[in-house]
Amino acid sequence: MGSAAVKKVLGLNDPPNVPIKIMPPHESDPTVLGWFRDVFPSRHQFGLYLVRLFPFVQWIKHYNLQWLMGDLVAGLTVGAVVVPQSMAYAKLANLPVQYGLYTSFMGVLIYWFFATSKDITIGPVAIMSAVVGSIILDVQAAYPNVAGHQIALSIAVICGSIIFLMGLARMGFIVDFIPLPAIEAFMTGSAITICSGQTKQLLGQTANFSTSSPVYQIIIDTLEALPSSQVYDAAMGVSALVTLYIFRATCNYAARRNPRFSKHFFFLSALRAVVVIILFTVVSFAVNMHRRETPAFALIGTIPRGFEHAGAPVLTMDVIKLFAPKLPACIIVLLIEHIAVSKSFGRVNNYTIDPSQELIAIGITNLFGPFVGAYPATGSFSRSAIQSNSGSRSPFTGFITACVVLIAMYTLTAGLYYTPEACLSGVIIHAVGDLIVRPNTIYQFWLIAPLDVVVFAVGLIVALVSTIPNSIYATVCLSASILLFRHAKAPGHFLGQTKINDNNNQRWLFFPLDDADLDRDVKLERPRPGVFVYRFAEGFNYPNANHYFDTLVQTVLKHTRPSNTQTYVKKGDRPWNDPGSSTTDDSRLPLLRAIILDFSAVNNVDVTSIHNLVDVRNQLNVRAAPIVVQWHFANIKNRWTKRALAAVGFGSVYLCDQPAVPSEPDTKLFTPRPRNELSDVEIGSDAEASASSRMRIKRVEAGNSSDGAYSRPGILESRSQPFFHADLTSALQSVDMYLAANPE
Repeated sequence: MGSAAVKKVLGLNDPPNVPIKIMPPHESDPTVLGWFRDVFPSRHQFGLYLVRLFPFVQWIKHYNLQWLMGDLVAGLTVGAVVVPQSMAYAKLANLPVQYGLYTSFMGVLIYWFFATSKDITIGPVAIMSAVVGSIILDVQAAYPNVAGHQIALSIAVICGSIIFLMGLARMGFIVDFIPLPAIEAFMTGSAITICSGQTKQLLGQTANFSTSSPVYQIIIDTLEALPSSQVYDAAMGVSALVTLYIFRATCNYAARRNPRFSKHFFFLSALRAVVVIILFTVVSFAVNMHRRETPAFALIGTIPRGFEHAGAPVLTMDVIKLFAPKLPACIIVLLIEHIAVSKSFGRVNNYTIDPSQELIAIGITNLFGPFVGAYPATGSFSRSAIQSNSGSRSPFTGFITACVVLIAMYTLTAGLYYTPEACLSGVIIHAVGDLIVRPNTIYQFWLIAPLDVVVFAVGLIVALVSTIPNSIYATVCLSASILLFRHAKAPGHFLGQTKINDNNNQRWLFFPLDDADLDRDVKLERPRPGVFVYRFAEGFNYPNANHYFDTLVQTVLKHTRPSNTQTYVKKGDRPWNDPGSSTTDDSRLPLLRAIILDFSAVNNVDVTSIHNLVDVRNQLNVRAAPIVVQWHFANIKNRWTKRALAAVGFGSVYLCDQPAVPSEPDTKLFTPRPRNELSDVEIGSDAEASASSRMRIKRVEAGNSSDGAYSRPGILESRSQPFFHADLTSALQSVDMYLAANPE
């Protein structure tokens, strides 16, 4: 095609009031080598990566006395809370209480080196303890001689190693694939499961039934075993639970009535578990001091002093094989609770966490913690809230908390001998009760996205009738399925345009023709006859390509007529897929001339989607033959998308030279790109890149044209790829020029 023909196609010979083309700066095609350069870090970037592995290096040099005072208060408060909680959670994990102390010590000691959050406290948590406890029971059912702590430490080492490697690979984004309704369902189901499982010990029931069964079965067994409840155990457990709730309600009421002392009441409420444990331990001591061999109710008993169980964890392959199927659930529990809590407190306190760095912190904690007897640990919501509200100023709060736990391990273990086990169950039930989602939260889900209520309900039901790990799998899979379905069935839209006045300047806006929310006073103008403007709603990839083009082709066939009507002498000459003449008269319909695709929602494409686009192009070219349908693309943001489209012939003028109906079926996807006749360089070649410095922007100013040209609005358009447009307005203007130069 010569330059004159090209000018005719592009409408460059139109009257002076037609917009002219402005050549943008050259944009070279991306290369695979360039992609690898972007992916792999440079030496400087690798150095920064190593430095960021230890965030404390950045803030420790600014540490001051004021920060120390805030960290000291918060560390002492959290340390006092974590001691009774960690012992209670160890019982929940079917481990001796000292393992809870080991876990809380190592969690807060290691985390502050790698932390990007000042508010998080790593240690034993209720949900992870419940998961570990169920795994221990399952493994011991097959290997009764394997100690529970050996199983728990093996879980910690393996989970820690996996999470640590994920952090090194900067995979913190993976947590974003788990939506909030799935997390809330998991939390609520876990809390109900834990509460129902602790009721047996709270009431001191002696009946033999498993507390690792589904919730409905535990509730049935608990009700049937009510006659076996021990009066003194039930009295200690229930009274401890009631005291905790009365204590909190009283402090909250007093804080509302006396705002000046709200901080004091907050600290008093935060220490309620400590106060209750001390109170009931003193009562237990008074009752059992003369009957140590036959106590009136179950006691914690002897707690080893210090790190008696420190040493390298023992990993047995047979044991690992048994709990390996539950490792994904363990990793998800460790990740989602910690990342969700840290992000929440980061937003509240105006700082940003690094999820990948948090994975490294969790991984190292669980990798090295088992060497002193720590089982899997992660961030705790309740203790983190206390630490945040206590005035924590930096992650160094964790070191102070570790000192408090260490002192307790060497000085308080003997005094905790008389602590009632039922009292610890009351502490657990009280702690996890706050994890149950409130009805108004579910109603808010319904107002925002009703389908998310379905995800929540499925997760909760699975947790109640099955297990916590199965609840995680169910919600994650259901959420992923909904996401893929929405992407695959994303509705494309045919667009119309309307003109508005913006600061005395008129400009065009484009809206879907089927937009039900559009103001009725807004009149949309449809594109020119035979021209269609189509917008992709949610990307353009292999899951949704067919859905998009089914709608596109059906609409085009409905609103255009074929360029020639086939007549057959014999009935048998008609192809099987030709329905024959239609009863409707389509002679008034226009011929198909051009299609404009809006790529504003498209970030990248793939081979499948581009192949489908080529098939649609061939199909519509046959319908419009001998006219070649023009394909215009607007708002392409990604160079790789331009490269993919150009690889199959889109964007270039040479398409106008191709025959409308090929003599042979076009089954080849990638065809050689021709030399552009508007320039001496080949599209995508190295010569074109070298010529980029010679490309220039031609501007024609009003009343300032040396060659006598008229002042006309400009359209940002590439010389080598004139069918790739900056916006829909320029695309439509280009089509208008083409139609004016080439009427039907």
